[in-house]
Amino acid sequence: MSLTVVGTMAFDEIETPFGKSGKIIGGSATYIAWAASNFVKPINQVSVVGEDFPQSELDALKNKGVALDGVQIKQGEKSFYWSGKYHMDMNTRDSLATELNVLADFKPVIPESYQGSEFLILGNLTPQVQMSVLDQLKVRPKLIVMDTMNFWMEVALDDLLKVLKKVDVLMVNDGEARQLSGEYSLVKAARKIMAMGPRYLIIKKGEHGALLFYENHVFFAPAMPLDDVYDPTGAGDTFAGGFIGHLAKTKDISFENMKTAIIVGSAMASFCVEKFGTERLREITQEDISARLEQFVQLVNFDIDLV
Repeated sequence: MSLTVVGTMAFDEIETPFGKSGKIIGGSATYIAWAASNFVKPINQVSVVGEDFPQSELDALKNKGVALDGVQIKQGEKSFYWSGKYHMDMNTRDSLATELNVLADFKPVIPESYQGSEFLILGNLTPQVQMSVLDQLKVRPKLIVMDTMNFWMEVALDDLLKVLKKVDVLMVNDGEARQLSGEYSLVKAARKIMAMGPRYLIIKKGEHGALLFYENHVFFAPAMPLDDVYDPTGAGDTFAGGFIGHLAKTKDISFENMKTAIIVGSAMASFCVEKFGTERLREITQEDISARLEQFVQLVNFDIDLV
């Protein structure tokens, strides 16, 4: 029931209308692991950090069932760092600083102990790095999920298209889906993107939920209406972690079960935004998750008499 996660482990510094975080732990692989570890163990982590990355953070992940054999620690170097400021709507943000540091020449190595992992999620990294991971796998996982972003569509489109041919599920936001496909209608965009390789497409729409496309089927999952959104950073990765975590737990990759996985992902993301960084994800219990999932059921449940 193993899951391999490839992505960044980093430092973030975030400012929102609710305050400033100071320097905290972030990164796509960090959020994915914290979310997915509620559903499946082990999580096989593949990432790179500098010697400045706290041992206490690595220990906390290890205690959640995250294997760190694939995490490179570069002595004498600094971890990836990102700083950003969110606008009042919490959907738009300005990047204030991006320091690649150890990420600049990251060459992931898949340890022998990770081989045979049934599920793989490729966090947002260069398409070349994502491809190098796929090339190292001796056995193709049961399901490969990948995330990408508009930047790679602009500077590495050819490489991105090669990776798309090899994955099962692509996750992008609505702007990225439109950019990749050249279509404004998300339904038309989905059709074009699935023709590029992925059998499933998830289009994330932030506070407006997420869409799941498969062949001619579409499923919509809402986002939980919350009193306060403190920090949207990592919400998409937390969503991905909940999604792949549920699939790895159930070992069922049918469209019907992916619908459930989307709801699980949305529930996990709704926790993430309630505090800065990974703070809220560290606190939640199985009871919290069950209660939040029940709220989602109530959110979309209705009776109707067709006349």
